[in-house]
Amino acid sequence: MPASNDAAARNNDKNNDSALNDEQVREHLKSNSDFFQRHPDMLDSLQVSHASGSAVSLVEKQISVLRERNTELRHRLNALTATAHDNDKLYDRTRHLVLKLLESKTLSSLCDTFASHMRDSFEVEHASMILFGDPAESSAQIRFEAPETVKLEIGGLLNSRKPLCGVLRETEFGFLFPTAGELGSAAVMPLSDADGNHVGVIAIGSSDASRYHSGMGTLFLLYIADVLVRLMAHLPTANSA
Repeated sequence: MPASNDAAARNNDKNNDSALNDEQVREHLKSNSDFFQRHPDMLDSLQVSHASGSAVSLVEKQISVLRERNTELRHRLNALTATAHDNDKLYDRTRHLVLKLLESKTLSSLCDTFASHMRDSFEVEHASMILFGDPAESSAQIRFEAPETVKLEIGGLLNSRKPLCGVLRETEFGFLFPTAGELGSAAVMPLSDADGNHVGVIAIGSSDASRYHSGMGTLFLLYIADVLVRLMAHLPTANSA
């Protein structure tokens, strides 16, 4: 028993010495950051465990880490480049749309220009612009709905001053896009005047339920809504006789 205790004590002392020595090496390297620069031969003799179970030199490990970081940065750069390219296209299309909207002489032509450019230039599957007013004044180019009707059908979509994106209920989707024929997702933006009163709503939709979602950017739709509201205040419903 005494011999066994002595052996255990020696093992503990050895482990303590090893831990202490490790700490001393660690502190020495921290205090001498140029150690490997002064002793480059040590880099090849040091080994680091690899995920595969084999061992590689410290230099090889550093190269591997740098290569992984380089790959990650390249992927990020590619993503940023693609986003910038998409933003450039969106800017060009938006600029063209705004210029066309400025040429509108009536509310009818304004609504028609918005809907047609959404479908043709932006490749939007469904586009809708609904103005508050007398439904009897609606035509092929412009759609009026009584405020009470709009609130009854899609009132929940008008509670925010920002675009709402996602999958809509069947009744909501059908009200916004009467000719759509099938349920899907949409981005909906209320049109509000300077006093904050709703004067209408614009919406773009898709039969793809994942096309419009809460995580997507909506700055474009917000900007177009601001342009439309300012133009509407100065346009007659139709050309004067």
